Amino acid sequence: MLVNVFKSKIHRVKVTQAELNYVGSITIDEALLEAAGIMENEKVQIVNNNNGERLETYAIKGKRNSGIICLNGAAARKAQPGDIIIIISYAWMTPEEAKQHKPTVVFPDENNRVVQ
Repeated sequence: MLVNVFKSKIHRVKVTQAELNYVGSITIDEALLEAAGIMENEKVQIVNNNNGERLETYAIKGKRNSGIICLNGAAARKAQPGDIIIIISYAWMTPEEAKQHKPTVVFPDENNRVVQ
């Protein structure tokens, strides 16, 4: 048996763009992806603190250290620039692995930059 466990998250980043006429996904600063251990094309959950919306999509790598957080395609209807969101990833693990797992949590600064 496998369980789906909280793997990592980017906590409270600011949406910088919303591009409706784009083929789906969320573009995330490469440095944030790396810090959170989220791979390009990995499924992520987006939670919007401003309006309560929740959605699932996949991550696209954005320019490193740009601070970009851009909801693309239909997801652009769920947030607008300035909204604060949480980006969460999950992983399938055995119960034994899950008991040992320590999630990665990234707390970016107000410009969506990785804080060391």
